[in-house]
Amino acid sequence: MQPKVAKTMNNNEELYFLSFCVEAYKMRHHMSGEDVMKLFDEKGVTQYLTRHYEVLHTQGERWIVEEIEEFLQDK
Repeated sequence: MQPKVAKTMNNNEELYFLSFCVEAYKMRHHMSGEDVMKLFDEKGVTQYLTRHYEVLHTQGERWIVEEIEEFLQDK
């Protein structure tokens, strides 16, 4: 199964930002990158990050991971 990333990313900056988010989340939760991508795709995190890229990419790593965690709790 191919991840939804290719369908949602509009440019290289967004793709770089998504990879940054995946790395930060996997480090905090001791997960593999593949597992994080599956989680992000299944729960709509990839779409959320893309939709709110303009605001989110200006924030720090800790804040972004906490934002993702909050988004997942609301799901």
